[in-house]
Amino acid sequence: MIELRGISRDFQVGEQTVHALDDVDLLVGAGEYLAVMGPSGSGKSTLLNILGLLDKPTRGSYLLDGRNTTELDADGQARVRGEKVGFVFQTFHLITRLSALENVELPMVIAGRAPEERRARARALLADVGLAERMEHRPDQLSGGQRQRVAIARAMVMSPSLLLADEPTGNLDSVSGQDVLAALEALNARGLTLIVVTHDPQIAGRARRRLMMHDGRVVEDVRR
Repeated sequence: MIELRGISRDFQVGEQTVHALDDVDLLVGAGEYLAVMGPSGSGKSTLLNILGLLDKPTRGSYLLDGRNTTELDADGQARVRGEKVGFVFQTFHLITRLSALENVELPMVIAGRAPEERRARARALLADVGLAERMEHRPDQLSGGQRQRVAIARAMVMSPSLLLADEPTGNLDSVSGQDVLAALEALNARGLTLIVVTHDPQIAGRARRRLMMHDGRVVEDVRR
């Protein structure tokens, strides 16, 4: 599903060139559950941004489902991103004036889907993450764990094949964090490819594969 070939990403900081990613090769099969760890500045967030087509590498190629995404222009990358990739972030990024249901519907609104279709899809996904009774609540009426589960439902509304989660439990207490991980892992059990960036070894230990990054390189790749 995912193939990175010699991926590098350089940033210019003043007169210095920073190698955020340095010649990374990576294969991830469909349905894998992968955790990415590393200290601050190791390149894990840059890697996630490239996998999610939010950034382009300086060198190398990124094949997603056999398609070389690095050859696409910005519009082409946006189309692939909308069709294949879902995102869950540490800070939820929900729109406060919208209900949980409306937040989940939003990507389908942007995509021009019919109201009946998007409403049915959003309701089903919120029920899947245990929020059937909270659909009409706004984010400020929900707990942190509930807001993150709304964000997971929104990430899934366009039926992506790849879900990228950047510190998805970072702002949550331990109980809410377990609920969010359980929701993500349930999606993975249905065949979704799940990649989680985390600093928590316990969270990484739940994944079936763990990457350790340092100075823009993958220094450890462990499967269990």
